[in-house]
Amino acid sequence: MPADTHFQTYHATTTPAQGANHVAALRAQLRSTGLDGFIIPHEDEHQNEYLPDANERLAWVSGFTGSAGAALILMDQAILFADGRYTLQSRIQTDPALFTVADYSATAVADTLAALPSGLVIGYDARLHSPRALFDFQAAAHMSGITLKAVTPNPLDMAWGEARPTQPAAPVVPYPLEYAGAASADKRAELAADLTRQGVVAALITAPSSIAWLFNIRGGDVIRSPLPLAQGLLYADGRADLFLEPSKVTDGLEIWLGNQVRLLNPDQMTEAFAALSGQSVLIDAHLSAASWFDALGQAGANVISGEDPCTLPRACKNATEIKNTTAAHIRDGAVMAEFLFWLSTEATATLPTEIEVAQKLESLRLATGKLKDLSFDTISGFGPNGAVVHYRVTDDTNLRLSHGNLMLVDSGAQYLDGTTDITRTVAIGTPATEQKHMFTLVLKGHIALATARFPQGTTGTHLDALARQYLWAEGYDYDHGTGHGVGVYLGVHEGPQRISKALNAYALKPGMIVSNEPGYYRENAFGIRIENLQYVTEPDTGGERPMLGFKNLTWAPIDRNLIDVTLLSPAERAYMDAYHAEVLRLTGPLVRPEVRDWLAVVCQPL
Repeated sequence: MPADTHFQTYHATTTPAQGANHVAALRAQLRSTGLDGFIIPHEDEHQNEYLPDANERLAWVSGFTGSAGAALILMDQAILFADGRYTLQSRIQTDPALFTVADYSATAVADTLAALPSGLVIGYDARLHSPRALFDFQAAAHMSGITLKAVTPNPLDMAWGEARPTQPAAPVVPYPLEYAGAASADKRAELAADLTRQGVVAALITAPSSIAWLFNIRGGDVIRSPLPLAQGLLYADGRADLFLEPSKVTDGLEIWLGNQVRLLNPDQMTEAFAALSGQSVLIDAHLSAASWFDALGQAGANVISGEDPCTLPRACKNATEIKNTTAAHIRDGAVMAEFLFWLSTEATATLPTEIEVAQKLESLRLATGKLKDLSFDTISGFGPNGAVVHYRVTDDTNLRLSHGNLMLVDSGAQYLDGTTDITRTVAIGTPATEQKHMFTLVLKGHIALATARFPQGTTGTHLDALARQYLWAEGYDYDHGTGHGVGVYLGVHEGPQRISKALNAYALKPGMIVSNEPGYYRENAFGIRIENLQYVTEPDTGGERPMLGFKNLTWAPIDRNLIDVTLLSPAERAYMDAYHAEVLRLTGPLVRPEVRDWLAVVCQPL
């Protein structure tokens, strides 16, 4: 790897041979504690999607590195649950002699528990499951006559032993007001008023993204995300406690937090909880671990299950955040122009490997001098590897590009002023007619969602079919959501909004950022995805009712070699021409002259 690329690694966490040893070690621990099985979620103590190495428990036991899933390890079988994004990846990364791979639906683990023989004792770690998830597990256990048992310490951690990495302790630093757009005191005051209306004296905040947003701080404990692992108590009078490991505290942080925020050691949480005895405390049953509910209950607090008060305000970006992330995306668009120029010229001639493609893109982002981290490991998939939706290239899977197939690159960056996420699919050489046809169907869906107008109260569930309609019309589909929320120098996957077939109760609101990423994947052949980020706005349609729509954030050319123009309507062609004209206008001045000349060609009207 070149010296100037240092963020991404290219290795599998657990080989099949190691997996056999790891499962055996876990089963030995289960026997010693009288357990017949153990549930392993992907989530960690903070319900994170992207995890510190020390918390990659699912990857350690199975080899599966996807960002969602679970495993159930029994004495005579092991089941890995993975959703449609990871259907191919889960089969590739797990040992079929050890693991059965099952679909990870909302009720998959509970349904499996319900089918187990009566009398079994299945363990779980209460720090790793939300009460909502455990409710379904308990109901399933009651049906089958098995016993679910919370165990401490975690038997997997014991099996992992001294080889387990240490917990992260990245420094926590202020996030300046010029980026945050609102002072922490103002955020706390607004949320505190809502707590008062709900009749609670405090809310326990455990989601790292909420901690970062509420206190205007950033850290580095979570891979690819500038998040601190910490907890907070927000009181109904606007005061707050922030529980942070002393090793993470940087000079000036206490002054930045202000005199209304107590900076405390996590060991002091028991004392803080005790002071809440007999009083109502709000905690989110979806975002917080069951162990926090238990701890508050044992302290005598009246535990109220409700939504993390930071969730919606964090999702609806303020004007400063929108301004900053717009600038970050234009800057990143110029990087993408340089990259796509390289991919369509030099790379098409020299035919580098997938790893070299990812390294090239990372080096270009580093050259801006603004890159803080990638926002996720770059998905650099050529040909059949592009059909693995969340493909993670390793030394063992690394393919070299060749003419006649597609290169899919899904990547993103963390900048102080914004978080980016973009996917482009590029033809290496001359694409096949079928590849152009499928690409254009995906593009039509992308345009349909980008140009949608919808009334207040509309959720992403209502809009999802817009992006799929042209694929559906010809008997095709894709097994992942169409859009996810994105933060501003926070997580690249952020709720509560999303665009998906799955039911979502949260209406889209102005300032929410979502991705627009329909795709198509042909197993063992090629993959297609087109992804831009966009945010919700209030366009003036001139009609009877106020409408919402989307404003684009991502600016990078879409491979016109893959577009079958005959399949586009006049309106769709006009959209593409206007989009490419804006790409040239915004990013052209930021790139080298030869790249600008190339952009002028690839951004010409269709």
